[in-house]
Amino acid sequence: MNTNDLQKLRHLTNQLLSFNKQAFEKYATAKADDSYVADFYKDVKPFADEVFNTASNWKQLALDWLKKEEIKYLYPQQIEDCYENLLIVSVKAFQKDTGRRRFNEMIKSIDYVLNTILSRIA
Repeated sequence: MNTNDLQKLRHLTNQLLSFNKQAFEKYATAKADDSYVADFYKDVKPFADEVFNTASNWKQLALDWLKKEEIKYLYPQQIEDCYENLLIVSVKAFQKDTGRRRFNEMIKSIDYVLNTILSRIA
């Protein structure tokens, strides 16, 4: 993997960490305010589309990088799961009926994988 790919992977990983934080904040807002109603086309879809596009580009780079590197405690299935969780969280963050425990566990799981990647990129 060349230097440009590593820089792109680092950039996309940081972007996804930011999206994950934003999703958590949106979830906290939705849960705290009983009158909160997200507009699907104004709020949910643009955010979910942006996460989808970034995560799709990130996933293949991360899998390629992982194949070339011997990273202890990080496996291709975790990259796949992180990708899926990012897509789920980007939509569930706007729903009041989303379970707190499950949502928080997905956020933590995403953070773990993304931070592990950032810490291992040379």
